[in-house]
Amino acid sequence: MSRLAGHRARTTQPRVEDLRRVAFSAAYRMLGSVAEAEDVAQEAMLRVAPRGVVPDDVANPEAYTTTVATRIALDVLRSARVRRESYVGQWLPEPLVGDAVAHGSAPTDAAAHAELADDLSTAFLVLLETLTPSERAAFLLHDVLGYPHRHSARVIGTTELAARQLASRARRRVAARREAMVDGARTPSPARSDAHAAELVDRFIAAIEQGEIESLLELLADDVQLVGDSGGNAPPGMSVSKPVTGRDAVARLLLGFARRGAPAALRPALVNGRPGMVVYADESVGGGLIGTYAVDVASGRITHVRGVINPDKLRHLAPLADLDAVALALRDAAERRRSAGA
Repeated sequence: MSRLAGHRARTTQPRVEDLRRVAFSAAYRMLGSVAEAEDVAQEAMLRVAPRGVVPDDVANPEAYTTTVATRIALDVLRSARVRRESYVGQWLPEPLVGDAVAHGSAPTDAAAHAELADDLSTAFLVLLETLTPSERAAFLLHDVLGYPHRHSARVIGTTELAARQLASRARRRVAARREAMVDGARTPSPARSDAHAAELVDRFIAAIEQGEIESLLELLADDVQLVGDSGGNAPPGMSVSKPVTGRDAVARLLLGFARRGAPAALRPALVNGRPGMVVYADESVGGGLIGTYAVDVASGRITHVRGVINPDKLRHLAPLADLDAVALALRDAAERRRSAGA
């Protein structure tokens, strides 16, 4: 059954703020952008509740809100494709940190919360980026939210048969790419999986802080991949320009960053509903958020580390670090090491 409770009408009207979260969740899945999703949610609420109250003739406000938000987001996504194709470096979704998945449809039980977190995870949103806008809408509406294909067809502006085909193509593509992320033949429960991932994140941070390459290597899958998204907005040397693959290469790169004496600290945090990390600059360079790191785990090892340090994608989270000040501190540390070795 979908999280919209089979699209049954409610006996009481939901609060407008609850519907705003529904709109944000639908738009964020479509767009992977917090700023754009907030704009879509605002526009959707102007249509759903123009006077701050949902009209009485709207039988299911949640379903109606999802429909309106998805249709607006679809238009935004179609217009954004060219911009994303010209994006500098690797594109990753704007992160949600901490309990920010509550922006979604606010499930009341643990199983529904885990399902929502999975739908909003960085890995899932990266998979969705491989779909066309219409495939993305058809797949999310039918497979994730449980709407019938005829409903998706009205949102997308196509026939029911075409919507069914769009969802089917998207499903096959997502399933093929998702297989590698499954933790063995038996997938653990979300609670166990997250607990194990959180433990690996703690050990990951400790290994980097202590410079223990063997401990770090133990945590990484053989084909682990590190991806960085700076959008071309980070000083040279502070982000990877293309994915780095392989346990040795990733471990040495991470420890290399740490050994350069970066005035920053890693902290465990929920990133898009899953255990991950945030990195903050030291107060010596003014403090502030440098970036977020989403972590994927399979078969007891870390398979992906996806970092966002593009300031344009982090402004909604916290005050940002001065990346130029951090880069200057790194150059000063390198100069001191050279002087000491001379």
